[in-house]
Amino acid sequence: MNNMPTIWDPLRKKHVALTPEERVRQWCIGVLSEKLGVPVHMMMSEAGFKLGGKQFRADILVYDRQAKPLMVVECKRPEVELDSDVLDQAVRYNMVLNVAYIVITNGRQTFACRKEEKDGKTQYSFIGKVPSYNEMICQQQ
Repeated sequence: MNNMPTIWDPLRKKHVALTPEERVRQWCIGVLSEKLGVPVHMMMSEAGFKLGGKQFRADILVYDRQAKPLMVVECKRPEVELDSDVLDQAVRYNMVLNVAYIVITNGRQTFACRKEEKDGKTQYSFIGKVPSYNEMICQQQ
């Protein structure tokens, strides 16, 4: 890897180049698993999918107990501002993924949204914190 430092990705089960974005992704995986109770085997990093004939990759996908996508996390380098463009990217991904929760983070700031259906329209509401795995599972029922 061109003498670039690497870090172990427990989801991909291999060493990957330690880029600034990868550092944020690995930090987020740690928070999700250690603090929010997301089982490591219920997450996938760099999950590929197609949207409009183009190939995309979600930074982190969290799955429910039936292996259905539950949350998408979009990670950015620490210096990237978390603006409407970043949120729009995750919302576009959700056209395919259809998850209940969207999280965007740059490691310094983190925002979480919950998808809601109101009057036949899809809306996203910011929530105060990233929910735990059990909170997300309970909200589904």
